[in-house]
This record gives sequence, C-alpha cells and structure tokens, in this order.
Amino acid sequence: MTSPIPRDPIPRDTVVDSLVDRLRDDVLSGRYPPGSYLPPERELAAGYEVTRTSLKHAIVRLAQAGLLETRHGVGTRVRDYERLGGPELLPMLVTTVGPAWMREIFEVRREVGAQVAAKAAGHATDEHRARLRELAAELRDAGSGDAAQLVECEIHRVVAGATGNRVYGFLVNALLNTYLKVRERFVHAFADPAAAADRIAPLIDALCAGDPGKAHAAATQYFAETEAIMTAGPGRNR
Repeated sequence: MTSPIPRDPIPRDTVVDSLVDRLRDDVLSGRYPPGSYLPPERELAAGYEVTRTSLKHAIVRLAQAGLLETRHGVGTRVRDYERLGGPELLPMLVTTVGPAWMREIFEVRREVGAQVAAKAAGHATDEHRARLRELAAELRDAGSGDAAQLVECEIHRVVAGATGNRVYGFLVNALLNTYLKVRERFVHAFADPAAAADRIAPLIDALCAGDPGKAHAAATQYFAETEAIMTAGPGRNR
C-alpha cells in the first residue's frame, strides 16, 4: 500500500532544489520508509505539481546522496540508509529530524575529537602549531559570536590535518558539515569570544606541546564543556 500523494505545490523558482528538499524530508521523516517504493513517477509528479523531468532530476540527486535507488522497469526504492549510508547523509538527517540525531552526533564528536587530538599532538608540524596559535588569537579577538564560531570550526580542521591521516580529516569534515547546517542553534556558545578562547586554550597548549595524553584529556574536557553550553541554550556561555 503506497503512502498518500502530497498535494502541496512546489515553488516554481527553484523547482528541482525545492523538490529535492521535499522528497528528502518525506523519506527521512518516514513518509516513504526504507525498503518501500515511491509512487509511480506520473502520480508523484502530479502530487508535487512538477514535471516528470524535474522529478527525475530530483530522484537522481537523492540517489547520488544514497537515499534512493532506481531499478529499471521496477521503480524507485528507498534505500536502507541507516545500514548502507555514510556520514555524507548526516547534514540531511540533522536538518530534517535533527533532535533524534544530535545526541549521537555529540557523542561521536567527543570520542572522535579526543582521538583526533591525541593523534595530532604526536604528528603536528611547526606549521600546524603556528596556525593553531594564530587561530587561537583570531578566536579571542573575533568581533562576534558568529565569527568566533567559524574560527573554532577552522581550528578543528587544522587539528584533523595535523594527524597526517586523511580519513580523520574526512570524519571531522563530516561532523563539521553537519554542525554548520544547524550552527545558528549553537552560536550562543561563542557569544563571548574571549571565554571561548579560554575554553579551547588547554587543548591548543597540549597540541603545541606535542603531548598526546594531555591533548586527549583536554579535548575530552573541551568537547564535554562546549556540549553542555550548546545544549543548555542561550544564557550560558561560560
């Protein structure tokens, strides 16, 4: 039994982009659960009030993202994305069903972040250390919480690069790309850039000292503290 066809028309200005968003939301919210087939293209296009050409383009993009798969002569099926998908799906998931994923994302942020920091402490070059010191100063002098938040993200990219392991870099990028999709929810944690700089200073000191054990401990503390501030909401930034 197929799900009801939605009857809300798609805006005409960005048809394919809007349709990708709508289909993605319908899949991730459970309208079309994993393993189910989408309604026939003619019916689905009529339901969204778009052309079949626009629908095909949207389906191709979601297939490339790993949410759908099209079988010639059979139809378009929703993939079991939780079993088969990769971290590239996280930005989609957090913007659609974010609260259900944020706890797990924060958990991985703590665990992966600490491991990355320890690895970076043992492999960072003079160039990495100089860049971290430079970014720490930029964070302290940031003119706004928004600017401070973006500097903090760049610090994590540099730390990942300092590991010398590109896979760690991809993992950190996946977490940051997910975070950046919803970063306005957490900008309050950087409303006081000087306080944000103080929080991350022990981690940067440990990284620059080349001490993996201290870097792991400092990262664990930093991620736990910032998570508490982020999840507490505006009003607590120290």
